[in-house]
Amino acid sequence: MTDELLGRHKAVLPDWLALYYADPLEITHGEGRHVWDAQGTKYLDFFGGILTTMTAHALPEVTKAVSEQAGRIIHSSTLYLNRPMVELAERIAQMSGIPDARVFFTTSGTEANDTALMLATTYRRSNQILAMRNSYHGRSFSAVGITGNKGWSPTSLSPLQTLYVHGGVRTRGPYADLSDADFITACVADLEDLLGHGRPPAALIAEPIQGVGGFTSPPDGLYAAFREVLQRHGVLWIADEVQTGWGRTGDNFWGWQAHGQNGPPDIVTFAKGIGNGMSIGGVVARPEVMNCLDSNSISTFGGTQITMAAGLANLNYLIEHDLQGNARRVGGLLIERLRAITAQIPAVKEVRGRGLMIGIELVKPGTEEANPEAASAVLEAARREGLLIGKGGGHNTSALRVAPPLSLTVAEAEEGADALERALRSIH
Repeated sequence: MTDELLGRHKAVLPDWLALYYADPLEITHGEGRHVWDAQGTKYLDFFGGILTTMTAHALPEVTKAVSEQAGRIIHSSTLYLNRPMVELAERIAQMSGIPDARVFFTTSGTEANDTALMLATTYRRSNQILAMRNSYHGRSFSAVGITGNKGWSPTSLSPLQTLYVHGGVRTRGPYADLSDADFITACVADLEDLLGHGRPPAALIAEPIQGVGGFTSPPDGLYAAFREVLQRHGVLWIADEVQTGWGRTGDNFWGWQAHGQNGPPDIVTFAKGIGNGMSIGGVVARPEVMNCLDSNSISTFGGTQITMAAGLANLNYLIEHDLQGNARRVGGLLIERLRAITAQIPAVKEVRGRGLMIGIELVKPGTEEANPEAASAVLEAARREGLLIGKGGGHNTSALRVAPPLSLTVAEAEEGADALERALRSIH
C-alpha cells in the first residue's frame, strides 16, 4: 500500500516536496503522544507534525469543539463578525505582553511572517530587513528572502533587502569561544556596525530558538541588548514565535521573554501549536503598527470559525493543565537524560534546547564537521525503535530535533530516551 501511494505521490506532487525516510511513512491516526501507520505499527511521536500537535493527538476537548462548531457553521470569512475569532484574539492579545495589542489571524506561520514583514516595511517606509544567520521564517516569496539557511531558501530574488546579523547560533561562528557576556557584547557591536553602513532598516526578525536551524539559540538577553540598539534607530523587533510560543520552552510562555528586559517585541508572529493540528497562524502587534495599512484587507480563511473553536479549546486545555510547567519539568528531565546518554558518544557535538524543544547536533567524531549522513541514519534507526523525531540545522542538516507534545509523561520521556540511545549507538 505504501509503495502504491508513494508512486501516486511522485506522479502528482512536486519533486522538491520533502519526505522523511527511505521508505516513507503514512500516518493514519493518533492518540495522546502516539501515532500509528498504515500497517498498524505504533510510534511514540517526538516531533508532533513539526511542533504542531502541541497538546496531544485526538485531544477530546479539541475534537469535541471542532465537531460542535462544524455542526453550526464552518466558515464565513472576516467580512462578518465572528465570535470565536474575537474571543481567541482577546485571549492572545492579553497574553502577548504587548500593550493594547491587535491580532490578525492567518492560516500558517509563513503567512503570519509575510504579514509581519508587510506591516513593518509599511510602518517604517523601508524594505530593508535584519535577519539572523541560520534562520527560517517560511516558504513564501518574502519569507525565503529573509531565511538565513540556504537549504530552505530556493531563490535569492526578493522584494526585500536582507542583512544578516550574528547571534542565533551560540556554538559556531566567530564568537563561539567567547563567554556568554562577551558573546552578547560582540553581537551587539556587530549590529551597531551594520546599522552604520546603510539606510535605516524596517525591522529585525528573529526566532528566540531557531527551529529549522536545529534548535539553536543565543544566550538569554541577547535580543534585549539588541532592543536597546534598535530602539535608538527606530527599528522594529519582530519575534517569530511559530515554534517557540505557547509554553514549549517551559521557562516562559513566549520565547522572547528570555530576552524581555527591555520590553516586549513590537510584533509577535505565531502558528503551529495553538491549533493542535488545525491551520492557525497570526500576528500580534502594537496598535499603531497593526493599523498602519492604508487600504482594505480581509482574510478568507484566517480566523475561520472552526479553527478558532479548536484554538480556544486547545489554549484552555494548555492553561488549565499547566502544560508549560509540564514542559519545564519533563523537558528538563529529558534534556539531562539525553546529555548523560550522549556524553560517551563521540558523534554528538552537543545536546541543547529548553523545555520540550531539544536539539542533538551530530558531527564526524573528533571534528567539528557536520554529519548529515549520521543524522539521517539516526532518524531511520529511531523509527525502527518505534520513535519519530525530526532533523534540521543550517550546517548540512546535522541536528536531530526532539519536540514531543507538551503533555508528555515522565514514563514516555524515559521510553523515548531509551529508544534514541539505541538509535544513536546503532550507527557506530
